[in-house]
Amino acid sequence: MNLQDKIFIAGHLGLVGSALIRRLEAGGYLNLLTRTHAELNLINQAETEDFFEQEKPEYVFLAAAKVGGILANNNYPTDFIYQNLAIQTNIIHAAYKNQVKRLLFLGSSCIYPRDCPQPMKKEHLLTGPLESTNRPYALAKIAGIEMCWSYKRQYGTQYLAVMPTNLYGPGDNYELNNSHVLPALIRKFHEAKNSRAPNVTVWGTGTPRREFLYSDDMADACVHLMNLTDDKFLPLLAANRNYGLSPVINIGVGKDITIKELAELVKQAVGYEGEIIYDPSKPGGTPRKLLDSSRNLELGWQASTSFYEGLRLAYSDFLRRDVRIDQCAVGGALPY
Repeated sequence: MNLQDKIFIAGHLGLVGSALIRRLEAGGYLNLLTRTHAELNLINQAETEDFFEQEKPEYVFLAAAKVGGILANNNYPTDFIYQNLAIQTNIIHAAYKNQVKRLLFLGSSCIYPRDCPQPMKKEHLLTGPLESTNRPYALAKIAGIEMCWSYKRQYGTQYLAVMPTNLYGPGDNYELNNSHVLPALIRKFHEAKNSRAPNVTVWGTGTPRREFLYSDDMADACVHLMNLTDDKFLPLLAANRNYGLSPVINIGVGKDITIKELAELVKQAVGYEGEIIYDPSKPGGTPRKLLDSSRNLELGWQASTSFYEGLRLAYSDFLRRDVRIDQCAVGGALPY
């Protein structure tokens, strides 16, 4: 990407999108295109196509999505599959029609089977049943991967599907009914500390393992991938379905921790002194989700933020924000 190129960040107000804005601005990119949901409804095909025809972006980071944790996915499965399918379908097709040079489609590690071998490789995609608690969301993201692949095979486009591990950082969603595990724990422990509650309840047994990546590291990885030279970028796209794997690249840190370990670290960062209680009657999700991110090392990128430093920064961001339940979206955030 040249510094003057038009770059559309779809979902610029979300966790990843806001990190992308920070990274691109720090890199000196001068022509960033953004739209709020009020300005552009990406679920609407006509609005999306009109935007692309008028603005003609050269590069697209597709970070807009309906996202949420186990509770939101369980309660609003229709929203998660319909809205995500609509957003990505409209953007990917509009990108093709308007000759976008490169597109990065951001997915999720939940695309892999529930009982996937560890670490998870892109070869494992579609080799087993998905985790039931987020299957509609996962299927939407798998469809997005297939779209990137299909447009490459039929039209020669350059669309890469990027699968991050669990993300956290500034701009996260802390609403307890639809947030992911780490921001939910930050809020729970913070409120328990302020109210001097004797204990905090954490869903599940605490034994599932999760990998966490700081959002600014994720943004740095995305910009690094978008700027790869053709000899490194094009082989990632798997042009022929019969001779190659899907156009997927995993982004993670290469190590994970248990939910119990996570809870203890959040408790320490927040300064809460009470007891942690685990509720095994509540779902804990996939037993383990560790990505094989070795390809990134080969391409010259690795995460630079330690987990505890990232956690400290995330909690500082939480303290700076006015978090009120009545201002948060019900059923999962639509961050753009």
